[in-house]
Amino acid sequence: MAEKQQRSNPDDRSDNVEKLQVMVQNTIENMQEAEETMQVSNDKDRADIEAKNERRRDSLDAFRNEIKDEANFSNESE
Repeated sequence: MAEKQQRSNPDDRSDNVEKLQVMVQNTIENMQEAEETMQVSNDKDRADIEAKNERRRDSLDAFRNEIKDEANFSNESE
């Protein structure tokens, strides 16, 4: 039985910034929906939502840093 040789895909970073921007927008929308849900939640659920939104804020910072990195990479490779 012949082994199948795996080929790696080329590093296509051409649309990474757009994908990251969509991820930022989705995260912001999720945070807003969670804030609305907090209005009708009990104390425990409210605390869970606040903790999750704090993690989302951290993710947003990471996404934005990655967008800057990708934008710099795109500018350098042109």
